[in-house]
Amino acid sequence: MPVRTIEIYEQALRHRSSLSETNGEEHTDSNERLEFLGDAVLDFVTAEHLYRHFPAEDEGFLTRLRAQIVNGQALARFASELGLGDLILMSDAVYRDGGRDSAAILADTFEAVIGALYLDMGEQAARTFIRTSIFARLDLNDLAHVRDNYKSLLLEHVQALGWPQPYYRVVHETGPPHERIFTIDVFLHDEAYGRGRAQSKKKAEQKAAAQALDRLRRESPNE
Repeated sequence: MPVRTIEIYEQALRHRSSLSETNGEEHTDSNERLEFLGDAVLDFVTAEHLYRHFPAEDEGFLTRLRAQIVNGQALARFASELGLGDLILMSDAVYRDGGRDSAAILADTFEAVIGALYLDMGEQAARTFIRTSIFARLDLNDLAHVRDNYKSLLLEHVQALGWPQPYYRVVHETGPPHERIFTIDVFLHDEAYGRGRAQSKKKAEQKAAAQALDRLRRESPNE
């Protein structure tokens, strides 16, 4: 299906830093509104795809798996694989600051392109783009098997941010030797970001990592 309105794709690739007030451009001329729409379309299409692909799994499983697929870091990777970074319009200052490799900018642009496809050519075009650029590149069954490895997910997340590796520390032990309960904190930049409590150190570390990952995502929803 041919592109109908080229201007909407130009807008999808326009970062707000490129706007010039002297030329009468407003904040609504950037890709932010399209990113808002594309985010909603992506969430819906992904939710439906997972619902059909995993008919025996519950809502919690589907929610966790969707979060792995559509989080900012994952979308930035898909955008890079498509070469979107080289096409984004941005200011010289943002460019010099590494804007073409920014996970947030790449992810937002990827969602804006989905929004543009949806408006210009309809839902099926947006679905096709999501299927070929995301689902075709993933093994959902493999991804599902590691969905609870929060330590690995946390490590990937902080590495993408350029942060030092997290480290874990036992802060408390209770109970008799055969029924020990371990309380473990995970530290990022020497700050405790999550705490886990379990009858094994490994399980406590996983719980701490899950809590830290949740906090990071809430603090930086577009990262």
